Amino acid sequence: MDILNYAFMQRALLAALIVGVTAPAIGIYLVQRRQALMGDGIGHVALTGVGLGFLLNFSPVWVATAVAIAGSLAMELIRWYGKTRGDLALAMLFYGGMAGGVMLMNLSDAGSNANLSTYLFGSISTVSAQDMTMIYVLAALVLLITIGLRRQLFAVCQDEEFARVTGLPVRLLNLLIAITAAVTVTVAMRVVGLLLVSALMVIPVATAQQISRSFAVTFVVSIAVGVAVTLTGTATSYYVDVPSGATIVLFAIALFVLSTVLAAPLARRRAKAAAGAAGSAKGCTLEVPGSRTPADDVSV
Repeated sequence: MDILNYAFMQRALLAALIVGVTAPAIGIYLVQRRQALMGDGIGHVALTGVGLGFLLNFSPVWVATAVAIAGSLAMELIRWYGKTRGDLALAMLFYGGMAGGVMLMNLSDAGSNANLSTYLFGSISTVSAQDMTMIYVLAALVLLITIGLRRQLFAVCQDEEFARVTGLPVRLLNLLIAITAAVTVTVAMRVVGLLLVSALMVIPVATAQQISRSFAVTFVVSIAVGVAVTLTGTATSYYVDVPSGATIVLFAIALFVLSTVLAAPLARRRAKAAAGAAGSAKGCTLEVPGSRTPADDVSV
């Protein structure tokens, strides 16, 4: 395979592999919390960090990480205290982040449409060795949190009140999810771009949910889907000469549509089988007169 003969493509495939693992790993918690578009909002805010990095002549990835974390924390605070005006505050944060990034990028010496497009839509072939070091560090942090604290994070995402009753630090865990999502956005921005990163967090999870109802299985399958579409999309972008970010997302959508089509008949068969089993059990139940007790009327 000639694609592996070039150092830049080796880095590109490795970056795609890492993003394919990390994006669904945090995305499953965002989907569980019904915050599927949170990654998109963080991406808008992170663009300000990219522009600020160019303006200060410092690493755009690290500055974008810091700004994205600050933005994600602000989103959580708005979610807690915003109440009826929370949606307006979030909209201003998202649009302000995008506008600020474009403005700072144009004010910097390195500002250009090419640089802006690289971060908005991704340019995986331009990932440098220095970028890879940052991706390794940030991805390790994401996986450490999403896998190491999976039980606690799942409990908070499933039912905050129940998690609070059991003694879990709900607010701290919510902040940890927000920070991890922000870090994932900056890890993935060179691969799929800030405008498309949310798709890679959500679509593999939605695909996995078509064939599984178990959290553990959904977690593993969504990562497998993420890795498959990122590697396939990266290779396709090399051979066909098309944008990597858009190619990866389109592959992810195609796989979701395919899984939906294949899962529909299976779901209908399962429903019929369950209905038949319930009917058989009802028909085979024998009740002896006088054998019922009050305890039989209590369902657990």
